[in-house]
Amino acid sequence: MAAGRAFLRAAPSSLAAGAGRFAFACPTALPLTAAAAAATGPHRRGRGRCYCSASDAPPPPPYVLTTPLYYVNAPPHMGSAYTTIAADAIARFQRLLDKRVVFITGTDEHGEKIATSAEACGRNPKDHCDTISNSYKMLWADLDIEYDKFIRTTDRKHEAVVNDFYSRVLDSGDIYRADYEGLYCVSCEEYKDEKELGENKCCPVHLKPCVPRKEDNYFFALSKYQHQLEDLLTKNPNFVRPSHRLNEVQGWVKSGLRDFSISRASVEWGIPVPNDTKQTIYVWFDALLGYISALLDDGEKASLQQAVERGWPASLHLIGKDILRFHAVYWPAMLMSAGISVPDAVFGHGFLTKDGMKMGKSLGNTLEPKDLVNRFGVDSVRYFFLREVEFGNDGDYSEERFINIVNAHLANTIGNLLNRTLGLLKKNCKSTLAFDSIAAADGISLKDNVENLVDKAKDQFENLLLSSACETLMEIGNLGNLYIDEQAPWSCFKQGGESAEKAAKDLVIILETMRIIAIALSPITPSLSLRIYTQLGFTEDQFRTLRWEDTKWGGLKAGQVMMEPKPVFARIETETDEKDQSSSKATKGGKKKARSQGLVEA
Repeated sequence: MAAGRAFLRAAPSSLAAGAGRFAFACPTALPLTAAAAAATGPHRRGRGRCYCSASDAPPPPPYVLTTPLYYVNAPPHMGSAYTTIAADAIARFQRLLDKRVVFITGTDEHGEKIATSAEACGRNPKDHCDTISNSYKMLWADLDIEYDKFIRTTDRKHEAVVNDFYSRVLDSGDIYRADYEGLYCVSCEEYKDEKELGENKCCPVHLKPCVPRKEDNYFFALSKYQHQLEDLLTKNPNFVRPSHRLNEVQGWVKSGLRDFSISRASVEWGIPVPNDTKQTIYVWFDALLGYISALLDDGEKASLQQAVERGWPASLHLIGKDILRFHAVYWPAMLMSAGISVPDAVFGHGFLTKDGMKMGKSLGNTLEPKDLVNRFGVDSVRYFFLREVEFGNDGDYSEERFINIVNAHLANTIGNLLNRTLGLLKKNCKSTLAFDSIAAADGISLKDNVENLVDKAKDQFENLLLSSACETLMEIGNLGNLYIDEQAPWSCFKQGGESAEKAAKDLVIILETMRIIAIALSPITPSLSLRIYTQLGFTEDQFRTLRWEDTKWGGLKAGQVMMEPKPVFARIETETDEKDQSSSKATKGGKKKARSQGLVEA
């Protein structure tokens, strides 16, 4: 049992809980039908696909991916934005593999901390939740997040699922009533074991003193699932990722599991306990069910069984490491008790710091994601955090490094290569391709190198090595830059004859390389990839229907007309750059700085 003294009134029965897997009931098409899109908001672009066949064979299960349901005590911050950007990149990659993705995000809106935050703002809890939840939706739009489902724990369908789930666990004999006394962290909304507290009995996470509290609560018999959880972690080591997080979870379980409180008598803002309306359901026994209730369509009859049949179990829960215990210990045990399959995997990523220091309002060094987007653009923000933070570990933000990385990779390696190549094509070929990309690359090693790196990036994406995938795709860009510098097509065009013909082929080879980069990089920088793809003469509709298989060499055809060359990514100028440019203009009669998205050697 959790820290403190518990005096049992009714012991839980020893009834074993099954862990069966429910059958998947297939809808006729992707969740993103016109009706679903209208019901859930303008968060997805493109077209839905039907995955049903004329045969009786069941369709493949969906790839269900979730972020945490974010707590609405305060507006979103860079930590929640990072998790959601990463989830969006994974979802986009899975869609490129032609998977039927259900990407779930949302907000956790019940509990004492929410009521307290609302009161501090002079609002009632519902109005407060509406405001903060909407701020998440607005930020996700700013960050190019294309989720499929946004669940709020104040939704009626969610409450129906929670009530069904509670009843199932109660029927399993795993809920009992007890008096509880212990040290409580209001910020965590959790009783703490005294031995894990710091000086002055402070919570190790929030660094605030825990307060003594005594309550009459309902408890979940977590200890009953000790051996089943040990078996789960032993037989399925990929259940918790990365591997060092698995070691953490195994340590918690082996140290002995204690039953935990699943209700609060002192909190009014929450879902009432079905068999005792004087108490409300504890936030985690409520919020975790959002991953299941989100699978329901708005307006349909809500039940736990119906929600499960919509596509459970989840393929991946993506969370911060601070809530790993709830997702990797509490949640699977709760599901076992209700006879529902556990998720396939839980991935706990690290924390973000700024200039090597933990971020906090008291330190004045918080990082506001919307401010970053407004200053540097969404592609810069998405790319930096996915490239620079090794997924699963802690990562640091430095503005100097942010600008250097983004300028070097997106402006120079990618943007400048495309712009200079299109400039040469316009000047020498009237922006028209003279050869198919397959014919142009005959006998050229660059083609084989690109194909090998694309395969490598795919494997990295599949294994959630997002930073490594970014590195691999930049390696393709570096090869393209090296190739064009070595072949010097600008000189070959001047020579005419066979040299000019070779130069025309070289431009096709580079542009085909750029086409492949645009597709493979689209999970990371979707807006930049779209700009690249449309510059290559394709439409936005064509971009929206791309699949990973389209990274195969050979997409560009002879006679295809490219768009007018325009910079696809604006270099971030610093105060030093501006001073250098002013000095350069003064000494060189106002000539532009070389090779910054210009038409170099064109």
